[in-house]
Amino acid sequence: MKTRFISLFVFVIGVTTFAQDAAVKQEIEKLSQAKWQWMADKNAEELDKVFHEKSKFVHMSGSWKKDRELEIIKTGSIWYKQADVHDVAVEVFGDTAVLWNRITLMAHVRGNDVSNEFTVTEVYKREGDRWQLLALTFSSVRDTHEISH
Repeated sequence: MKTRFISLFVFVIGVTTFAQDAAVKQEIEKLSQAKWQWMADKNAEELDKVFHEKSKFVHMSGSWKKDRELEIIKTGSIWYKQADVHDVAVEVFGDTAVLWNRITLMAHVRGNDVSNEFTVTEVYKREGDRWQLLALTFSSVRDTHEISH
């Protein structure tokens, strides 16, 4: 009887943890999708809330911190017009989540409209009751690139 009770307890804890993990993954996916839209809309106010104070951004042309990324978005020196997300994978590690997007990014850069294929890695950390972006890295890939799930 004791063994059955312990087995049931372990099962219930496992199911609860799985459900919580799935909910966090969905929350991170929705936040990432909202971030792409805010970038397209040049909504620096919402992005300022999501970007952690110490966040870093890695692009094809360089890397910089939060203030520079927000300035780039506000001024439109890079206008993230549209990110078509083809695939998403999320892994949760306690209060840290890593999301990988496979995207086609349509952007306006240095006076030109461009389209590029990227895998974008986003790292989020739970700060109190909300998630904040710590890092965003663009990796140029072929359009046949797949994210391993």
